[in-house]
Amino acid sequence: MDSEIDDLYPFVYRGVLTEESLDKSGRITKAELSDREAAQIADKLAYGMLDDEALVSAQRMALVYTAIHAFENTVREYVKSTLLETHKENWWEMVPERIRKRVDSRMEDDAKFRWHGTRGGSEIEYCDFGDLSSIIVVNWDDFELQLADREWCKSVLGVLERSRNIVMHGGVLATQDIERIGGNIRDWVRQVG
Repeated sequence: MDSEIDDLYPFVYRGVLTEESLDKSGRITKAELSDREAAQIADKLAYGMLDDEALVSAQRMALVYTAIHAFENTVREYVKSTLLETHKENWWEMVPERIRKRVDSRMEDDAKFRWHGTRGGSEIEYCDFGDLSSIIVVNWDDFELQLADREWCKSVLGVLERSRNIVMHGGVLATQDIERIGGNIRDWVRQVG
């Protein structure tokens, strides 16, 4: 038994050293976008034919949208997991009927166009960002322990939705708006975990 452990340690240690070496050499993980891949995408999207100033402005806002997009999907998962934990397989029934109807319509529309990708595999992925706040408020008892303050929750999500919509529809945010987004995201993450 001791000889097996003695043989295992050097094997594991060599594996750790190999991983560190690969990381130091610039290994690209699946979660990274390489410069080469970004250049290929830009070429496919005809970046060279677009106005340089418009591209730079869009690239700045793309960073903002990336943060909001990640945050929005984090909130989606939080809402779903909280309702699922409390209401099990009936979690979707806790969503207001008007939202469920809109989601059903969107899912039916996606099903018609099988040649195109969908929004996702779960109903929550078909909800608007603003719907998430409504779902939380309607089910406040399920969220109160972690969120603590309903008005704060509505305010944070409302501000981020406003910024999201501006960026998504071609608008450009001022530095103070970007700072506000970052502050709201940090506050939410500190509160929710």
